[in-house]
Amino acid sequence: MKYFEVYDPYYALIKAENKEAARDEYVANVADDDGTLIDEIKEVDRDYALVKYSRGKDEDGKLIPIPEILNDFQSGENLVLLIDPTLA
Repeated sequence: MKYFEVYDPYYALIKAENKEAARDEYVANVADDDGTLIDEIKEVDRDYALVKYSRGKDEDGKLIPIPEILNDFQSGENLVLLIDPTLA
């Protein structure tokens, strides 16, 4: 799996097989694509994504539990790991 960040129009950290799958996850779970989204998606290092996700908070404003973090990173499915907190 690869890890991707999007900053515009809304922030998201996404785990996906490739850039196109990351785009699909973003559109399905975060916001629509105005035609420029594929250019906004940047691949990031796994360790960077893990640290960023481990500092994230859930919908209740609590840190994400370590077992959940590990489960999400070890699963083979595409996931939106973090989104802009104004959307949660």
